Amino acid sequence: MTTNLTKPISKKLLFAMLIVTIGAEILLYLTRYSYMAGTLYDAMMVSSFFIGWKLHPRLKNSVDYPKTKRQLTLQFTGAFLIFFLGSTIINMYSTYIFQDFSTNYDQYVQDYTDMQMAAGEDDGTEAGHITKPIWSFFEKVDTIGYDLYTDTLAGLEEVWRLAYMILLLVIFKKVFPRRWESGRRDIFLMCALFLTSILFGIDHTLDSEQPWSIRIGAIVTFANMGLLFGLILLWTRNLWVTVLVHALYDITATLSWYYIDYAVELFALAVLVVHLILLTLEKLSHRRLKNQLKAVELAQAAE
Repeated sequence: MTTNLTKPISKKLLFAMLIVTIGAEILLYLTRYSYMAGTLYDAMMVSSFFIGWKLHPRLKNSVDYPKTKRQLTLQFTGAFLIFFLGSTIINMYSTYIFQDFSTNYDQYVQDYTDMQMAAGEDDGTEAGHITKPIWSFFEKVDTIGYDLYTDTLAGLEEVWRLAYMILLLVIFKKVFPRRWESGRRDIFLMCALFLTSILFGIDHTLDSEQPWSIRIGAIVTFANMGLLFGLILLWTRNLWVTVLVHALYDITATLSWYYIDYAVELFALAVLVVHLILLTLEKLSHRRLKNQLKAVELAQAAE
């Protein structure tokens, strides 16, 4: 995989990768001072889709067979369940170890929830009996729509990770040519994964000023989450599956915090049911194919 990831990069693609990595870091930091920086950051995440389209094929090996729709769906369901279980353990660990961060984050969620509830209340106007339900509905749609939009863009952070990993691997290839040529390249891939996970954790603290007791907890928690996403990326060798897992987890987490109780758990349960059904069908399909091949071999032997 490392050979494919470090294939020659055109100047245009290299420039785009630097923009979506270092440029995104700068804009993310500036969001604490400027709303325009936040808008530009969102625009950069949208544009990263096209960069991901160019980088995605580098995850594949030439000998890889194309997967069926069922196999791709199984990849997604398996990856989501792995992240759900892993993130649950990470959250439990952070709650116990980093109590200041956990308390601060819970307060942030509660404050945002209270703000959403307050925004949905009507001031009381003429014909309020008619307008209140209508305006309340549209306000709720507007609020949820924005949250879902930002959570969807968060999934495209995996393009940021892949671009960073490729850039780091190219640097390792230039700095350590002998070890690279010796064939022991997995260590470089793991180093790139670890470094991008640390950066992922740091990036979740750039947009606001926080005490170090809270910031360290945030960095460790989100770095562990980032490591989990990175492992899923390397396991599936599919950028878009990882993007989808990231986006849907963020979306269901937001729904769970502010709108629908236990949305993450309910969605994970539904994914588990689908995964078991598809896994059973896949095993039956393999068994049927195996029996067919065996019948062909017996027929050939009889001739």
